[in-house]
Amino acid sequence: MIVSNIIRFFVSWLVQVLIFNHLLLGTYIYPAFYVYFILLLPFQTKGWVLLLSSFFLGLGVDFFSNSLGMHAAASVFMAFFRPIFIKILTAGKETDSGESPGLKSSSFSKFLTYAFLLILLHHSMLFFLEIFGFTEVPQTILRIGLSSITTLFLVLLSQLIFSKNEKR
Repeated sequence: MIVSNIIRFFVSWLVQVLIFNHLLLGTYIYPAFYVYFILLLPFQTKGWVLLLSSFFLGLGVDFFSNSLGMHAAASVFMAFFRPIFIKILTAGKETDSGESPGLKSSSFSKFLTYAFLLILLHHSMLFFLEIFGFTEVPQTILRIGLSSITTLFLVLLSQLIFSKNEKR
């Protein structure tokens, strides 16, 4: 289990810095695929592991994006709120120690809500840190919305692809 999470950490980081950081999708769309790692950490992940791994993942993206810690801050912000959304996602349901959030462990609508809200938090923090204030609010909100939808699409697509492969 630990090995698969370490692999997912590096794969999501590499996909982000080698592919998505170099895609030019316009001014308003920034796919932050690396959040896939944070979303899919097992339910029972200890808080310090969640925060520390999110910090290093964000820092790794920052290193190759020249973004001065913004991704690290946004990732830790997202990781901080993740346990709250996990409680909502698993309300009244027992989870195995190695089980992860995803389409296999919850309904599509619950996972969609869980992922979208956390991605929205991440992107809000990231883009407001980027402009470092509340100037250009309409453009920033548009960027948050479009980037969140794009990232959510990539997360759901990855879930569908990988859950289909695991069933075979």
